[in-house]
Amino acid sequence: MYRSLLATPPGRLVVAGLGLIVLGVVVGFVALWPSEPSAAGGGGLAGTATQTADVERVSRRACPQSQTEACQIVRARLTSGGDQGREITLSLPGTDFGPAFERGDAIRVVANDLFAGQTGIETPPGVEPYSFADFERRSPLYLLAVLFAVVVIALARWKGVRSLIGLALSLVIVTKFIVPAILEGSSPVLVALTGALAVMLVTVGLSHGSGVTSVAAILGAAASLVATALLAVLFVELAAITGFSSEEATLLQGGRTEDTPSLSLDGLILAGIIVGALGVLDDVTISQASTVMAIFRADRTQSLRRLFAGALSVGRDHLSATVNTLVLAYVGAALPLLLLFERASVSFGDALNREAVAAEIVAMLVGSIGLVLAVPLTTALAAWLAQRVPEAALQTADGHAHHH
Repeated sequence: MYRSLLATPPGRLVVAGLGLIVLGVVVGFVALWPSEPSAAGGGGLAGTATQTADVERVSRRACPQSQTEACQIVRARLTSGGDQGREITLSLPGTDFGPAFERGDAIRVVANDLFAGQTGIETPPGVEPYSFADFERRSPLYLLAVLFAVVVIALARWKGVRSLIGLALSLVIVTKFIVPAILEGSSPVLVALTGALAVMLVTVGLSHGSGVTSVAAILGAAASLVATALLAVLFVELAAITGFSSEEATLLQGGRTEDTPSLSLDGLILAGIIVGALGVLDDVTISQASTVMAIFRADRTQSLRRLFAGALSVGRDHLSATVNTLVLAYVGAALPLLLLFERASVSFGDALNREAVAAEIVAMLVGSIGLVLAVPLTTALAAWLAQRVPEAALQTADGHAHHH
């Protein structure tokens, strides 16, 4: 396919643009790749290993600290670790201030090793050998992941398999490059932009092949992603988003040591906006490029203006639905915070001015603007390519037209 593209000046221009993106990703990976897997330490989160346990009995009685508040007394049996089979007791808050426990619940507990290894010192009365850490959720999560894979493969067949491989590689890029590189102190914006472009190349290439449709989608998404990053930098600065309003920021700052690189918390906000925008950009750009190619194949005599207008009319319908989805996703994420403000009788204007809300609004609107820009950019590029590259280049890598 690329040999066909290189046969024409427009094709060579497009291949050069794609090559620059690939080169930028390679250079970014080389320059920003983290040198130490755990350079930043625990980040304020407890790193003690947890063990599994099964709840066998639950009773309720007055808490030792308060004779009026009811506590849950959970009897559980360890199912892993050196004390496997041992029965333990956990005193936990009542259901008004914590989750309700039931017999048969799988939980994770952590050993209270504060006095371990100190001979002659007995565990103080009331200090239990284990504390509740969380519920055990991995089994249902694994089951859900398998169900997701089965549904995707059943409906999309081979394309579904390629999409899942692309998803797995995307997660590898996030966990092995983006997160460690940011923790090591690299610029969150550069890391996120490099990682996002790498994810885009992998997912689009595996899911949709290497045809003109994919090339147009990659170029359109890359341009929109850069525009999104620039807008995010501008409005995070104008809105004075510091990144200190979130609990995660407190944990990251609290977990710092002398050897821990400093983190740019506002940079983390920017990185989140960039990575978050990529998912919808992939969908929109592929849809638009595919629409252009389908319309062009239906009538190869139409002008560039007509081809662009026809595909853009479809894009507007898709865009309105996607923007609504994006906005509702951000509103859903911020819903507990909105409920808290409502309960505290905080006015709408004051709520908007709070950084926790303002950061979500900036992310939502900047991401939406990038999404809107992606539609005409990708449509124009795909229409221009459809009329100026050889017929052989209009076929996907597996030899047939791609329809979204």
